[in-house]
Amino acid sequence: MYERKHQRLASRRVFVRRLLIHILLAISLVAVALGLGVSGYHWLAGLSWVDSLYEASMILGGMGPFNPLKSSGAKIFASGYALFSGLVFIALTGIILAPVVHRMLHKFHLEGENDSKF
Repeated sequence: MYERKHQRLASRRVFVRRLLIHILLAISLVAVALGLGVSGYHWLAGLSWVDSLYEASMILGGMGPFNPLKSSGAKIFASGYALFSGLVFIALTGIILAPVVHRMLHKFHLEGENDSKF
């Protein structure tokens, strides 16, 4: 998917396309994570679909819970979902930054290679 260290730097068009693919992948991951949270809050906590969406969005966005949970199963789900949401945030950061960091490191490598020849 990426160019190797001895290949030329990818064109700006290839880079933007690669970045858009990564952003779409990140959006897909958010949609799946949000779907899991909404389903869990709806079926385990007995919240309405709208309240489930709100609760899952708040947890996934790092804001914290809003509705009080009554059952032990709902509280266990909320704990697991909160931990899962933290890992999703880390994964999203890596997915979106990967092409940018790769391009920077590849450019530095090529510049360092050119400097050593003179």
